[in-house]
Amino acid sequence: MHIPAKVDYAVRAMLTLAERGEPATSEDLARAQALPAKFLGAILTDLRRAGLVASQRGADGGYRLARPAGEITVADIIRALDGPLAEVRGLRPESTTYAGAAEHLQDVWVAVRAALRGVLDGVTLDDVVRGRLPKGVTRLTADPEAWRPR
Repeated sequence: MHIPAKVDYAVRAMLTLAERGEPATSEDLARAQALPAKFLGAILTDLRRAGLVASQRGADGGYRLARPAGEITVADIIRALDGPLAEVRGLRPESTTYAGAAEHLQDVWVAVRAALRGVLDGVTLDDVVRGRLPKGVTRLTADPEAWRPR
């Protein structure tokens, strides 16, 4: 799975908002995570359109989470900025069809999507900020093979 900078920056900014629990400007968020402020501003606009953050004006203005941190998953952020978690040539895995030796490849792509959902739909901003990831996720990261590049 490729995680673009836009998604990485968005998750980091959202985690900062979750930790702070109060509005923050895009500049404050960019500074807190050493992110490019202009790019982050555009990302926050997309997150606002997706209903994940809200903005408020005034002296105490800035961005805040639109829902509690325990109700926003990493998958919510990815889908808002990058679309479905898994696509094959622009199609959802269940929409692919194959013949011959590749006949069962669709099952592999559906399983990949299910595995991604199992992690990303199960981890909230609150889980990450508090360092209390679901047991299934910690089991995966406890395996030394998970940390080895291939």
